Amino acid sequence: MSITTKDVQHVAKLARLNMTPEEENLFTDQLNAILQYAEKLKELDTEGVEPTTHVLPLHNVMREDENRKSLPIEKVLLNAPDEEDGHFKVPAVME
Repeated sequence: MSITTKDVQHVAKLARLNMTPEEENLFTDQLNAILQYAEKLKELDTEGVEPTTHVLPLHNVMREDENRKSLPIEKVLLNAPDEEDGHFKVPAVME
């Protein structure tokens, strides 16, 4: 399978991109190089290789939750564009 300039023009039109003929040729060449590389990967023997989502054996990398004091409401509301009764006041989204 290979990508033609017509394919690039079609995708550019769908994405509403204006491309020069030079850019079309450049992208055609680059996309074909990617496809050639993918074809080369098919030559590898992957028998017995387990599927993975990451190259390293990562497990839970999140920190432990810990309880700590919240900011005082006065300090939090300093950044609010508008507040009412200790709450952020926002425009109504439903009538």
